[in-house]
Amino acid sequence: MQIEILSNANSVIQQDNYLLIQTAEAEARVWVYSPTIIRVCISKTFAQSDESFAVIEKPLDNFTWQHLADIVEVTTSAVKLVINLKPLRFEFFTADGQPLSGDDTRFGTNWQAERVMNYRKLYPDEKFIGLGEKAGDLNRRGQNYVNWNTDAALHTITTDPLYKTFPFYIGLHSGLTYAVFFDNTHKSYFDFGATTDEQMMWFGADGGDMDYYFFGAQGIRNILEDYTWLTGRMEMPPLWSLGYQQCRWSYMSANEVLDVARKFREKQIPADVMYCDIDYMDGYKIFTWNKETFPDPKGMVDELKSMGFQLVTIVDPGIKIDENYPEYKEGVEKGYFATYPNGELFTGSVWPGRCHFPDFLNAEVREWWGVSFKALADPGVEGFWNDMNEPAAWGQNMPWMVKFGDKFMPEIRNVYGMQMSRATYNGTKRILNGKRPFILTRAAYAGTQRYSAVWTGDNAASDEHLLFGQRLVNSLGLVGMSMIGVDIGGFMGNPTAELMVRWNSLGPYTPMFRNHAALGMTMREPWQWGDDYEQIIKKDIEQRYKLLPYIYSGFYQSTKTGLPLSRTLAIDYTQDENIYDTKYQNQFLFGDALLVAPVISTVDHVDVYLPAGDWYRLNTDERFTGNQMVNVSCPLTDLPVFIKAGGIIPMQNIIQSTNEQGDGVLQIHIWNGDDTNTFVYYEDDGATYSYQSGSYHKRTITFDPQKREIVFNPVEGEYQSKYHKLELVGHGLDGVQLNRQIDNTNEVFAISY
Repeated sequence: MQIEILSNANSVIQQDNYLLIQTAEAEARVWVYSPTIIRVCISKTFAQSDESFAVIEKPLDNFTWQHLADIVEVTTSAVKLVINLKPLRFEFFTADGQPLSGDDTRFGTNWQAERVMNYRKLYPDEKFIGLGEKAGDLNRRGQNYVNWNTDAALHTITTDPLYKTFPFYIGLHSGLTYAVFFDNTHKSYFDFGATTDEQMMWFGADGGDMDYYFFGAQGIRNILEDYTWLTGRMEMPPLWSLGYQQCRWSYMSANEVLDVARKFREKQIPADVMYCDIDYMDGYKIFTWNKETFPDPKGMVDELKSMGFQLVTIVDPGIKIDENYPEYKEGVEKGYFATYPNGELFTGSVWPGRCHFPDFLNAEVREWWGVSFKALADPGVEGFWNDMNEPAAWGQNMPWMVKFGDKFMPEIRNVYGMQMSRATYNGTKRILNGKRPFILTRAAYAGTQRYSAVWTGDNAASDEHLLFGQRLVNSLGLVGMSMIGVDIGGFMGNPTAELMVRWNSLGPYTPMFRNHAALGMTMREPWQWGDDYEQIIKKDIEQRYKLLPYIYSGFYQSTKTGLPLSRTLAIDYTQDENIYDTKYQNQFLFGDALLVAPVISTVDHVDVYLPAGDWYRLNTDERFTGNQMVNVSCPLTDLPVFIKAGGIIPMQNIIQSTNEQGDGVLQIHIWNGDDTNTFVYYEDDGATYSYQSGSYHKRTITFDPQKREIVFNPVEGEYQSKYHKLELVGHGLDGVQLNRQIDNTNEVFAISY
C-alpha cells in the first residue's frame, strides 16, 4: 500500500469566504469562524454541499490573510495560522506568536488508500484531555483510542471503544490551551504520543476528509464556550428529570411499576421518575404496549402523575418484521429502512427477533419516527429512552455495505444514535404541545447535547466502576454534554449493601441521578438494603432535592456557556499538576461551589486534594487551606464534599417530588471567604419552553466579605418565583449568626451582617 504525503502547494487564492490551496494530491480550504476558531479541511474530492451533523454555525464572510514568499498567514485578534507552502503544513499560534499546535513537518497530512491521517507536533510537557466516553486516565497522554460506536456490554474500565464518539480533545502545554474537533464520522483514531517515541501525536479516520476545527481560546472554560457555540448547547431539561429516577430491566407489569412508586411515597423517599424497560412492549415491538401486563397505559401514567411521578419508556431502533405491525408495513412501503447495495432490506436480529433499521439520516424518516411516538405520548409519557442505537444487533457489526440513503455503514455508524435522538427529540417536542420532553440516549456523536441526555451504558457493580463512571461523567462534560448519568449500583452484577450506599451517596452530585439494574440482578430500590442503610440512602436522596435550586441554576449556566454541571478539576485548575495525579483525578466540581471526592465502599478514610483557596467540609463546616492533600474521614454516612470559600448555594427544604410546590422558602447558604463572589440564580416553570420568550426568574447574588454585605440584584424575567421567602444561612462568618428570613422581592436589596 502506497502512502501519499501532502506535498507543495501549487496555488493559493481566496474564493468566497475561504482560502483555497491546491497541491498535487489534494485541495485544502481554510475558513475563519470566529477570532478563536479556524477550520482546515483537506480533501481529494470535496462534496458539493458542505454539511456537518455536529456544526450549526457558519464561517465569517471576511478574514485577514497575507502571502509572504513560501508562507501564508491567516490572522485574527486571538490566533495566527501560519501555512507553510513547501511542503503544505499548518501551524497555529497565539496572536503574540506563542506556538499552540501544528503539523509534524515531516509527515503532516497523508493518505494510505482511503485512510487519512494527520501527524502533529508533541510538546514535552503536553497533556491531552477530552474525547468524552473513553477509558483511561484524565490525562490522555500516552494512550490511544478508536471511535466506533459499540454495544459494549460487559465492558471493563479499559475497554475501547465504548458507545459514543466525540472526536474533540483539548491540548495543554507551556501554560497554554488549545483544542481540536475532528469532524469526521468514519471510524477514527487518536494516538496521544502512545506509539511514536514521544515524537508526535496523530489522529485520522478510515475515510472522508481531514476536516478539523482548531480552537485557540485561552482557558478551558473559553474553549468549551467556543466548542458549544459551534456545535450547539443543551436546552433547559424538564425539572422532573433532575429528581431521583428509579429504573430496572424490567418492571414486568403496570402493577409492579405502581407498587414501587407507592412504596416511595409510603416511605417518604423522594423520587420523580419511574422507567419501563423493554418488557412493557408487545413482543418487544416499539410503539406498542403489552395488553396483558400493561392493559391500561393511560390509567397507569395518570396514577403515576397523581403521585408526582413521570414515566420514561425505552425505545430501540429495530423494527420487527411482522406483517401485522403498522410501523413495519409503512416503513417497507415507503422505503424507510437500511438496505444492501442491490436494494434488498437489511435484516438484523435484536430483542424482537428479525428486524429492519430506520434510516435516520433521511428527514422524512425522522418525521415518521417522531409521529410514531403518539402511541407513547397519548397515554401521558413525557420521557423517552433511546437504547441499542450504536446501532446494536446480535453479532455486533452490521455489514459495511449496508446503505442508509447514499451513505454506507462505515460513514454513518458513529452518528446513527445521534440522528435517532434527533428524530425522537423533534418528534416528541411537537407531540407534547409545548412541554419539554426528556430524551436519553446510549450512543452519541458531537452535538448530541442539542437533543438528548446520555448515560454511560452497561456498567458493573464494582468499586472500580464507581470511580470509572465518575471519570466518564467528568470527561463527557469536556465535550459539550452536561446532562449525564451512570447506572447507580452497576447494571451488571450484584453490589454489596455498602457499595450501593456509597454509590448512591454520589448520586446527588451526578447530573442525572438514576438507579438501574439488569434482569436477574438483585432489586435495587432504596429499601432493599435493610433499615439502617435505607435511612442513609434516603438522606442522600433528600440531599439531592435540597440542592435542586442550585442544580437547576447550574443547568441554566450550561445552556448559556456550555460549561458542564460536573466538571473535572482540569477546567478551573488547569495548571495544577496534582489534579492529574491518578489518586485525585476522579475529583470534580459540581457547579461553581461544590468539590466532590468519590470514594470506594471499603474505606473510611481517604486522601483528598484541595486546590488553591480555602474550603469547608459540607457536613461539618470545618475550614481547610487549599493547595494541599488532606486525609479525611469518609464513613458511609458522609461522602467527602467541600464548599469553596465564598460559595453561594441556594437550597430548598425537602419535598417528595418536583411536582410539589414546597413551603415557599429558598435558603441562600453562604460560606465565608476573602474575595467577592457572585452566583446567578435561575428559575422557570420547569416544564415548558416559555422561558425562551421571557418567562423566567433570574437574579445575581453577590457576596462581598470586605463590605460584610450580601446584595440581591434586580430580578430579570417575567416569571414569578415559587419562593416567597428567602432564608439566609451563613457559614464561618466569624461567629456572626446570619440566619434570618426575609421577603423575596424582585427589587435590588442588600443585607449587612
